[in-house]
Amino acid sequence: MKYPIQILGLGLSALTAAQVAAVEPVILTQAQVDATENQLTDFPLMQAVKASIATRDNDIVAAVTPLNPANPDNVRRLESVFSQSQFEYLFALRAPEYTYQGLLQAAAKFPALCGSYDDGRDSEAICRKSLATMFAHFAQETGAHDQYRPEPEWRQGLYWVREVGWDETKRGGYNMECNPSTWQGQQWPCGTFADGSYKSYFGRGAKQLSYSYNYGPFSDAMFGDVSVLLNDPQKVADTWLNLASAVFFFTYPQPPKPSMLHVIEGTWQPNSHDATKGLTAGFGLTTHIINGGIECGAGAEKPQSLNRISYYQAIAPYLGVPIDSGEQLGCKSMQPFDTQGAGAMAIYWEQDWSYVPGNPNGGKSYACKLVGYQTRFSAFKAGDYGQCLQHFFPEVVIEGSGEPTDPTDPVDQAPTALITGSASASNGAQIQLSAAQSSDPEQTALSYLWQLPSGAVAAVIDQPTLTLTLPTLTQSTVISVMVTVTDGAGLSDSVSHNVMVNVDSSTPPNDVALYQAGTAYADGDLVSNMGQVYQCKPFPYTAWCGGAAWAYEPGVGVAWQDAWIAK
Repeated sequence: MKYPIQILGLGLSALTAAQVAAVEPVILTQAQVDATENQLTDFPLMQAVKASIATRDNDIVAAVTPLNPANPDNVRRLESVFSQSQFEYLFALRAPEYTYQGLLQAAAKFPALCGSYDDGRDSEAICRKSLATMFAHFAQETGAHDQYRPEPEWRQGLYWVREVGWDETKRGGYNMECNPSTWQGQQWPCGTFADGSYKSYFGRGAKQLSYSYNYGPFSDAMFGDVSVLLNDPQKVADTWLNLASAVFFFTYPQPPKPSMLHVIEGTWQPNSHDATKGLTAGFGLTTHIINGGIECGAGAEKPQSLNRISYYQAIAPYLGVPIDSGEQLGCKSMQPFDTQGAGAMAIYWEQDWSYVPGNPNGGKSYACKLVGYQTRFSAFKAGDYGQCLQHFFPEVVIEGSGEPTDPTDPVDQAPTALITGSASASNGAQIQLSAAQSSDPEQTALSYLWQLPSGAVAAVIDQPTLTLTLPTLTQSTVISVMVTVTDGAGLSDSVSHNVMVNVDSSTPPNDVALYQAGTAYADGDLVSNMGQVYQCKPFPYTAWCGGAAWAYEPGVGVAWQDAWIAK
């Protein structure tokens, strides 16, 4: 029997008649596939996460208004501990796009925010602490940071709704993953302007959601359709989604990191390995979840972390949240999360390459497995296991799943990614890495997409060779560079390459502190970067000094002269 092939719309190259004849169809029932998916995801942490990321229908969300007796229970709990007048006082300088009704709608979408606990935990106390934690981070991430305003900085949150220096008319930003030859571009197809150029997925909303591979999953969670926000990313700034995107980040884990919600309400409990790395529950751990690579583990509290602490210490009592004397508010001694910690959990489906004696077609596994790196298939989305099977094993026919695949259609094999090049270099140095030795079994041409660590810069990221300027760090650190190679059929493989960045321990020029991406610098602040001293420009340019490093890193970013003066 001949079946039409369905592999996410991708065509496959022709095989010889002998090869076609050699492919034996593998027939599974939908019940078998569902049972395997359920078995692989049936463990307590996965179930707890799925419960915390559950969403309500948008018709319920749209009906939410302040003090409406028909509001869902968790929304009414939020209203009882945080009123509209408190919202207006706390966010005195907020952008008009942020509204109290929008906050209530964000809570309506995510029942876990201010949700009910029937196991003895205090639901109201958890609600208050969740809000205080989120609002303190809002003050750092989107605050005005204007020390001359009469309102203290802890009341200046939600000032920015779009990343500084960006608006919808600007092109060419945060859309490097839009290339349709990459699996990211296929899974989350980017929207385009009238001239065909890709839309920009710069930071928007209270958590500054960025990049198409975040807009797509968020859109799927909100609408069951990845294209809604990829086509109209401005909705993350202009509607209630500006706050819902922050709740999305608050409830979703980033394994091996737990979600901030699970840290606050106690589902996450550090194991003995976490304890050896200084990872204990408290406000400081939520900072580590948000921006640990920049702000944590330095032995001394970074300015950004100190800001967050001060904001939390002001907002918590305002919301009636006691701060225990033993709570770890900072993260200076916290080492990175890893796969041995209590929050480690694989959440993406990938091909299982195992050999199974007796299985058809050379002992293929005809299975997918959970992995910790991002793929196009998520364990959080029902049905993705079957999608994974049919993507990697197109001879599989799933009976009862709708249109089956064709077991005699050609079967393409994924390429193998390989990186060669420098394994260590000096702080801020320029190195070359190569993925040219990557290979494809069908010997088709490969496309390349490099993913850079925070602070690293490269002019071109879609070629086999990468010329990379390493970040300027305060201590010697191992960073990771990733490349994804994709063949002509759209199959991909990714590999990471570690580079030790060796930091010279000598005193920076003129005893000036090293530049740190993301820091809220003030007018006149001096920083050193790559051996040069820079001064932050006065208002109205000051805010750009803390903008995205690729644009405003002094002496390096494409628009650094808008923010800094070279001394």
